[in-house]
Amino acid sequence: MPRFSVPDMSCNGCVRSITGAVQGVDPAARVEADLDTHLVTIDSQAAPAALQAAITEAGFTVTPAA
Repeated sequence: MPRFSVPDMSCNGCVRSITGAVQGVDPAARVEADLDTHLVTIDSQAAPAALQAAITEAGFTVTPAA
């Protein structure tokens, strides 16, 4: 499962925006977000690069997380 660091994710509204962007790529995707660590974990069959691009297009800074 791809994990991303999204340092500018700060509230539940951000989580909803990220979830919507990811589900625009893969409607069946499951998104788990941790506001304290700014980590987003995605359960999806879509390519990680496509998921990262969708989050970026939603207006967030995103990098792959280890």
